[in-house]
Amino acid sequence: MSAPPGYYGRPVVKEPVWSPEVAVYFWLGGLAGMSAVLGFAARLARRPVLARASLLAGFAALLGCPPLLIADLGRPERFYNMLRVFKPTSPMSVGSWVLSFFGGALGVAAASEVTGWLRPVGRLGELGAAILGLPLFTYTAVLVADTSVPVWHEARHHLPFVFAGSASASAGAAAAILTPSRESGPARTLAIFGAGVELGAVAVMEGQLGRVARHYHHGPAASPARMARMLTAGGALLMVAVGRHRAGATVAGTMILAGSLAERFAVLRAGPTSARATAGGETVRATANELGRPPRPAWQR
Repeated sequence: MSAPPGYYGRPVVKEPVWSPEVAVYFWLGGLAGMSAVLGFAARLARRPVLARASLLAGFAALLGCPPLLIADLGRPERFYNMLRVFKPTSPMSVGSWVLSFFGGALGVAAASEVTGWLRPVGRLGELGAAILGLPLFTYTAVLVADTSVPVWHEARHHLPFVFAGSASASAGAAAAILTPSRESGPARTLAIFGAGVELGAVAVMEGQLGRVARHYHHGPAASPARMARMLTAGGALLMVAVGRHRAGATVAGTMILAGSLAERFAVLRAGPTSARATAGGETVRATANELGRPPRPAWQR
């Protein structure tokens, strides 16, 4: 009689319990962070219409982040408690502080943009939001990779590129939708470039994952992963073909935004199935690779 899998019948790695709100939070955080970067770059390039659209799109995305994060945590005070200390080795601690300071800077910039008051302070807010936006749209990838879940941990060198490309595509798509065609050229370029980076990073990641990549092709993650590829690639091609027209940019941008959101759902849904499969040896490979040693043969496990 064969022994039960795992440790006394339980999986070696605890299955992650993140709710679907986390995928939306990851998506909105990436959109907000990269929109701030795009808005500041547009300001430096003397494109005020694009800068305003990007800034307000980023602020709108930011407004959805705290409620989603609190909904996942369960109680509002848990978010406040994370700000009682700063722990550089914890992606959650660093991310909480980055989100808080980013929100303040972007809020000041958006208020100045809408009201016209305190323009110098608003410009400083835009600069601060652009600087903090860079870690904001990638820290969530580090957050999931800094776990023992094989499909995330094994992709720790690739997930940041997936999330960065996805955030760039989302920010460019949102700005292309909100900006007149004559002003949206840089936004369309960013959307196309980001979509290419996202698709390329996903392909490289799955190739490096090897057998572990099956969690993106079978199970709960398969449908959103397939949708992400189709929507992102289709939206990018459409943006190239008809993005110079406002209607075409709107359709293409909507597809890219939907594909970016689907990619976040694919990544998060792949985690639980990978954790349940740790009895088959995926955890051993992750630990061995992390320590720089080759994995043990199956007969030694």
